[in-house]
Amino acid sequence: MKQTVNFNDFCDAFRDMGRNENFSYKGKRALFDYLEETESDTGEEVELDVIALCCEYNEDTIEDILQNYDIGSIEELEEKTSVIMVNDTHALYQVW
Repeated sequence: MKQTVNFNDFCDAFRDMGRNENFSYKGKRALFDYLEETESDTGEEVELDVIALCCEYNEDTIEDILQNYDIGSIEELEEKTSVIMVNDTHALYQVW
């Protein structure tokens, strides 16, 4: 059984699972929009699994991401994994 969720439901699911702090509000918005776009592009529904999303994606400052992974640019990171820009200073990236 599937249920359609809006952004508020998405945020509530993180709160209800005790994972509200895993992503910023803007990070959740970016992830939600990315997942909706993925559904639209592929024609396949995405299951809302908060724990899996928290294991699969991290949010950090671009500076820290580049430093932690010893890479020179976001473009270089995008060659290795999915990157979802949150704003000019923060990004979500898929853990690899």
